[in-house]
Formats: sequence, C-alpha cells, structure tokens
Amino acid sequence: METGRSLVPWVALGVVSVALAVSGVHPHDRLTWLLEVAPVVIGIPLLLATGRTFPLSHLLYALLAIHALILIYGGAYTYARVPLGFWMQDWLDLARNPYDRLGHFAQGFVPAIAAREILLRRSPLRPGKWLAFLVVCVCLAISATYELIEWLSAVIMGQGADEFLGTQGDSFDTQADMAMALLGAVIAQAVLARRHDRDLTRLALMRG
Repeated sequence: METGRSLVPWVALGVVSVALAVSGVHPHDRLTWLLEVAPVVIGIPLLLATGRTFPLSHLLYALLAIHALILIYGGAYTYARVPLGFWMQDWLDLARNPYDRLGHFAQGFVPAIAAREILLRRSPLRPGKWLAFLVVCVCLAISATYELIEWLSAVIMGQGADEFLGTQGDSFDTQADMAMALLGAVIAQAVLARRHDRDLTRLALMRG
C-alpha cells in the first residue's frame, strides 16, 4: 500500500511537467507566462534535489502540484483572461475575472501547509496556537514579498507589466490579494491540520 502511495510525488511531477510544456507552446503573452511559471520552474529541480534528504508528505506534494497547475493555467492565458475565471465571473455575477483572487488564495493555502511541515520537522514547535500563528505570519510574508515583486516589475516594465499584475483597474488589488492569502492560510490549517499531522506521522514511520 505504501509503495503505491510513494508514487504520488512522481505522478504529481508528471502532470505538472506535461501541463507546463503544453502551456508554453503558445501562451497569450510570453513574458507574462515566464514570470507566472517561474516558481514552478524553480521549484521542480529544488524538490528533486531535496527529495531524498527531505521528502515531503504526500499531502504537501499534492497541494504543491495543484498550486503549480493554478500558476501554469494563469500564465498561459494571463490571470485577467483565464476562461475559468470568466465562467466564475458570469456565474457569480462579479465585476471582474476572479481567477487572480483564486491564485492568491492558493498562495496562502498551500504555503501554509509547507510552512507548517517545515516548522514541525525542523523546530521545537508542536501543533497549537503558536504554530498556527507563525504559519500565518510566514504566509503573509510570502504574499508581501510577491506584491513587492509585482511592484518592482511595474517600475521596471511600465505598462508592459499590466498583464502580469492583473489588477483589472482595482486600486486596492494589493490589499485584496494579501487578504485572500491570509484567508487561505487560515482555512488550510483549520481544514487540513489533522490530516497533515497523520501524514507526517506516517512519513516518520516510513523513514524510520
């Protein structure tokens, strides 16, 4: 049974790699695609390099794959033009394509489990209020760093960064993005903490 489960990281890698390759064939805007998928391109070799010395829980591998697919899909169309976002906009009767908000929600949701896993395995922290608080702080720091990257790209590229920023005319886009990341971090821990603890226990037993 565990042998089958050990295939999870490799299946996730295969799906993400195929999606990345397909998305790069004819993206809406090549520069925006490169900027959006950069975390995926950096993350894949990093995970491969650390896979033996610091394997992650299967839950985290699956979440990282989902986050990668969100980035890849958004990069292929640009976030303001994603077809799924237009469908959500019509269905919910929204004023803008909400796919960017989904991306920033994932930017809090997935890093929350990643930060939680690293802190539990590499620090004296144990499950509880302090762990939850520090995980949220890490996620907000990541979100703030990403917003600074967006600001820097706007300074350097000017109007050429519009597709990457995806503000869609929202003057409070930065604040809304960080609020979505905060919400994602809180919900991830509320919903997945117990499942994550079980996964970490299983991982420790497998390594032992």
